[in-house]
Amino acid sequence: MKMNIIRISEMKDFVGEEVTIKGWLYNKRSSGKIKFLIIRDGSGFVQGVVVKNEVAEDVFELCDKLTQESSITVTGVVRKDDRSPYGYELTISNIKLIQMAFNDYPISLKEHGVDFLLDNRHLWIRTPKQHAILSIRHEVIKAIQEFLNNNGFVRIDSPIITPSTCEGTSDLFQIDYFGENAYLSQTGQLYQEAAAMALGKVYSFGPTFRAEKSKTRRHLNEFWMVEPEMSFVDHYENMEIQEKLVEYIVQSVLENRSKELKELGRDLSKLEKIKTPFPRLTYDEAIEMLKKNGYEIEWGNDLGSPDETFLSNQFDKPVFITEYPAKCKAFYMQPKEDRHEVVMCADLLAPEGYGEIIGGSQRIHDYDLLIKRLKEENLPLEMYDWYIDLRKYGSVPHSGFGLGIERTVAWITNTEHVRECIPFPRTLSRIRP
Repeated sequence: MKMNIIRISEMKDFVGEEVTIKGWLYNKRSSGKIKFLIIRDGSGFVQGVVVKNEVAEDVFELCDKLTQESSITVTGVVRKDDRSPYGYELTISNIKLIQMAFNDYPISLKEHGVDFLLDNRHLWIRTPKQHAILSIRHEVIKAIQEFLNNNGFVRIDSPIITPSTCEGTSDLFQIDYFGENAYLSQTGQLYQEAAAMALGKVYSFGPTFRAEKSKTRRHLNEFWMVEPEMSFVDHYENMEIQEKLVEYIVQSVLENRSKELKELGRDLSKLEKIKTPFPRLTYDEAIEMLKKNGYEIEWGNDLGSPDETFLSNQFDKPVFITEYPAKCKAFYMQPKEDRHEVVMCADLLAPEGYGEIIGGSQRIHDYDLLIKRLKEENLPLEMYDWYIDLRKYGSVPHSGFGLGIERTVAWITNTEHVRECIPFPRTLSRIRP
């Protein structure tokens, strides 16, 4: 008779049947002649019940010896159990030991400090909360690629090693590239602009690097970003695409990862409200709103985290802040036609105080204007010669944006710090494990 070797996530399809699961012991407890084993296999967690008079003596004795994170194969019958937090239970008939874990497993089932947990991140990711966050991260990434692929975008991978800055900032990681100065990329955008002129609608997805010495809950020095770029798309069409993408992401997580959201205690009603259209405020309106509420900010200053938190808390959906002053944005953004001191850009702020999750703009497509802006920023024209070429040979209006994966996951999961939203975070004080 064929053995049903399944994953925990598939148990709903095998109620009443005998199955085998390969996994690890997360926790255990005893009630006289009954042992309760919490087993994980990477796809989920389930409780296994071992009754003394229903299993061989050595199997029951093995339950007492098993240490946390021992790897095992368990066989039993799947039972539906509405009282269980997992929804199902396994009545175990046999256990086979693969490896008895050392009995000094560092992450015990008690509270630990954040630094200790980050030192043991390679083990911390096995816990239910971290499992839920990283599973939702996977769903976010899957949804992004589904949306873009289904809407005619082509994935183009931008280089990570670049010869120049992309946004005119000094906060870059410099490396020696065979005797020449180079940098770890802070964005793939400029390369995506080139690709958009070849393929129309493109996107890159990969790691980006910022050498900012920031310690806020919103910042990492290495993070992942998806960057779509589109020919013949203006600023307003760009925002419509962004809000449709965010709606698609959130609704996909609700549909496919509700169990993980509940594990995290997430209020699903807040995510169910994330439907287009999203509210929009101009930068001018945002500054006026902030001043009326006691914030000390002057026109021309970029918005800080407290400013973004206040503004986003006025809405139960993400909100666009549009048309920032040119002096606080990157050189490549298209000025507004009737007001050149502001640019056709937008930051999308997530609700509940999570700040900017998307930054986007219409790009300068005029050759002379791009040269002017590069000179104003004191950027060497020879380093941008290939980028300037895009304005010489068939230039068209075009737009794009970048969505930060970790900030988006932090908002959707209601996680305090983005360092829990990436498998192995890189911060100002952490490069291990």
